[in-house]
Amino acid sequence: MLIKVKQNVMRALCSLVFLCSTLFATACSGPELKSFSETRTIMGTFTTITLYANDESTASEAFNTAFARMKEIEQSASILDESAEAYLLNAQGQINNPSLDLKTLVELSVEYGDLTNGYFDITIQPLLELWEGGLWAETPQIQQERVDETMAFVGYDKIILNSNSIILLEGMEITLGGIAKGYATGEALTTLIEMGIEHAIVNAGGDIATLGNKANGTAWKITLVNPDDSTQLIASFALEGASIATSGNYARYFDPDGKVSHIINPWTGYSSVSDCISVTIITLKPELADALATAVFVMGPVDGMRFVESLDDVECMIIGNDRQIHRSSGLDKYEVQDETK
Repeated sequence: MLIKVKQNVMRALCSLVFLCSTLFATACSGPELKSFSETRTIMGTFTTITLYANDESTASEAFNTAFARMKEIEQSASILDESAEAYLLNAQGQINNPSLDLKTLVELSVEYGDLTNGYFDITIQPLLELWEGGLWAETPQIQQERVDETMAFVGYDKIILNSNSIILLEGMEITLGGIAKGYATGEALTTLIEMGIEHAIVNAGGDIATLGNKANGTAWKITLVNPDDSTQLIASFALEGASIATSGNYARYFDPDGKVSHIINPWTGYSSVSDCISVTIITLKPELADALATAVFVMGPVDGMRFVESLDDVECMIIGNDRQIHRSSGLDKYEVQDETK
């Protein structure tokens, strides 16, 4: 299904953001459960958890436990913190007795690499560093030479996973930025479930996971809007237990002209030029939604949508450079059509 997007929202599409209309609700849903919300900085982004609990003390304990779990994951997944496991893995090329979180993240990344035919690849970090280091300013010939040299260090299938170690070949580095936030939101919900929470939503910079519905029985509503004009609505989704993530060619570029984005095609080594402005994925697993949003973006609208349609329990909205919105065949079960409701 295609819907033409008006010319005057082009800038909006290039800076899509998620707004959770329920995140700051304060009204009681009934005589017992109340809505509580707290925001902290995790993984370099604002993370908000909203949940329903009987009292503030219960909510506070739940927040502390869930955020602490996310910080544990950050300590495993960060490639910027010199004390983090992923940083040490990149620096040393090997890590023995990795934490369960790091091992799980790498194992899932390899699995999703296979699933996407290599369009999701955590070993692109050398390419990211290459472009961030100013390759965009070089001649096309030099760019190609440097990319060809660096591609020798790219390939998730080169990661050696043993029972008690993770090994990278010399020159290889990983980045978990395309999966760690999704994984962390899911783990946060798991801790909330263990504490008896039945209604919650976690938003880690746009990677959003939901637990059940709101206490009043209605779904969590996620809205895609223009950040420059919050009255301009792109789409709204009603989620109950599902997760959503968006990847887009906006906001982050290596060059000052905004032509070389932070999304790299693992097959070519160049900034992705897939004819997409953004890709939104809805599925049951938050870490999968996170990874697929990037992979489908690189694939492009045609191949990406074909790929999504081949998967079970995965839906997608793709906004193309031609300003058309492409919807997967089952997206209507999530998308809110009547905004007056």
